[in-house]
Amino acid sequence: MTFDDLDPRPQRGAALTALAREDLDLYAVEELGERIEALETEITRVRTALAAKAAKKSAADALFNFRP
Repeated sequence: MTFDDLDPRPQRGAALTALAREDLDLYAVEELGERIEALETEITRVRTALAAKAAKKSAADALFNFRP
């Protein structure tokens, strides 16, 4: 076990909350463009995860609601 294992885990959604509170006035135009690209990549990643979870739920529902 390492000391990192003893650190508390961040709360779910804490990073998103911190991101939304960040002062955007500190960023240059190019940096804001990069930020948008990074956020769009994250949106794509979340949509992919959502689709995968929906597919798993649909498959589980079909399996457990199967009636011959």
